Amino acid sequence: MQPKRSLQITLPDELAEMVAMKVASGEYASESDVIRDGLLSLVSRDASLERWLKDDVAPVYDRYKADPAKAVSLEDAMHHLKSRIADHGTKSR
Repeated sequence: MQPKRSLQITLPDELAEMVAMKVASGEYASESDVIRDGLLSLVSRDASLERWLKDDVAPVYDRYKADPAKAVSLEDAMHHLKSRIADHGTKSR
């Protein structure tokens, strides 16, 4: 079992009520469990964001920096995106 430390936290009424409702519903055994799950979700979200930046955003940025002439204007990208959305809408009917 991991070592534990007691903390005292202050939450806005709305969040404190949300925590209490989670416990009252039986979804969680304690307020600590609600906060723990929320923090673990935050860690997971941060890790996902970090992976996305590293795996998807950085390579595109690096390709742009290597050859800016290959970049597409925002106007052209939006036109292409709108065309794809329209095509998808007509294909799904």
